Amino acid sequence: MASTETLITFGIYLCLMLGIGVVGYLSTKNLDDYILGGRSLGGFVTALSAVASDMSCWLLMGLPGSIFTFGLSKSWIAIGLLIGAYFNWRIVASRLRIYTEYCNDSLTLPEYLNTRFEDNNNIIKIITAVVIIIFFTLYCASGVVAGGKLFQSIFGWDYQICLLIGATATIAYVLLGGFLAISWTDTIQASLMFTTLVVTPAMVIFSSGGVSSSVDHIRMLNESYVSMTSHADILSIIGLLGWGLGYFGQPHILVRFMAIGTVKDMKQARIIGMTWMFLCLAGAIAVGFFGIAFYAIHQDLLPTVQSEPETVFIHLTGYLFNPWIYGTLLAAILGAIMSTLSCQLLVTSSALTEDIYKTFLHKKASQKELVFIGRLTVLLVAIVSIILAWNPNSSILDMVSYAWSGFGSAFGPLIIISLFWSRVNKSGALAGMIVGTAAVLIGKQLHWFDLLVPGFILSTIAIIVVSLLTKKPSQLMLETFDKVEQEMKKY
Repeated sequence: MASTETLITFGIYLCLMLGIGVVGYLSTKNLDDYILGGRSLGGFVTALSAVASDMSCWLLMGLPGSIFTFGLSKSWIAIGLLIGAYFNWRIVASRLRIYTEYCNDSLTLPEYLNTRFEDNNNIIKIITAVVIIIFFTLYCASGVVAGGKLFQSIFGWDYQICLLIGATATIAYVLLGGFLAISWTDTIQASLMFTTLVVTPAMVIFSSGGVSSSVDHIRMLNESYVSMTSHADILSIIGLLGWGLGYFGQPHILVRFMAIGTVKDMKQARIIGMTWMFLCLAGAIAVGFFGIAFYAIHQDLLPTVQSEPETVFIHLTGYLFNPWIYGTLLAAILGAIMSTLSCQLLVTSSALTEDIYKTFLHKKASQKELVFIGRLTVLLVAIVSIILAWNPNSSILDMVSYAWSGFGSAFGPLIIISLFWSRVNKSGALAGMIVGTAAVLIGKQLHWFDLLVPGFILSTIAIIVVSLLTKKPSQLMLETFDKVEQEMKKY
């Protein structure tokens, strides 16, 4: 059970998030505001919102836990993510922002793809929305699991009760404030996460006798922990590096690019976002790695984390900091959970509201009705995610990996090709999404060495081959592509 000071600090943070949700509620007038913030975000908010929604609970729980268990061999994930994130910012962000504007000012990824390929039958919109709903529901479940484990560590209550408390805290401000509230809270949460991932590893190293002493303790415990290849053959390294490919297809990240005020702000956003990401990933790895040394020295404390390695960050901060600081650091962990879960809930809601309800069920729905439906679908998706997360033995990293692979394979190749190749057509787009999704779903059942890399490759091949074998895009599609190319030359 956490101390009174810790609970007070933690409670203040929760109240602040809910307060921002109320402000967002008052600022939300229509569906555009609710799901995209009226395209009003600046470079700083876009950057921190993008990285906060990306670097979810796995950054403070899943990744440190994996490093703590297997050593530095799992850090290939971080290297792959850094490379993928950089190229996503560099080659996709600005072009997607421009293209969505030319595609009837598209608010969602399904809407962009549907308009980009002139799908009057809305088949692309349906398939895209279904893929988003499938994988984001699973993604949301990982956030709910993380929230449950966090609250359980704090209060010592039953996992299911803690799961409901954590989920409710996030759902509340998403229901109220939509995209604006999420973006504002993400900025605060990203700042907290950054501070935490700089301060905590420094304290762990200091308490373990410094870098050299810590490494010596780790080597004595198990030499393999300090090797980048001890638990990773060439195929697993490729799979871990391949996480970077997933960036190109993540709807909750792509929507941040769509929401930025002007393309001119994108460079600033990229520099801020990549700097934050590098330092935070390094900090998360350091917590897990030097945490091995800490527990090698303090053997009496090991049982508390041995059964649940993904809570190593939580327990370390509890041992190393006074209750007030500990409460702030716990808030940062909750922030990591809330920032991603909130965005995922909203993107899933937007797919159900804009791409299913408005398109097929009520085309003439008022803005007030659409915002209401948006909030209702947030609640429904959250309930399903809670059901999926009900098992206390659920692995955060495994769930994130599955969903990340699904999006990366289904959408990643298509997003890149749709922005850079004029010959791609509707048939190719459909083939790519279906093949990419099927590859991940089948690969999961067959226990492939990796899901994302094969899925990404197969989806790319399907898009190119099917596009070349079917009729060329319309003249209007080609003209729109050329307009985007000309617009890009300004930047």
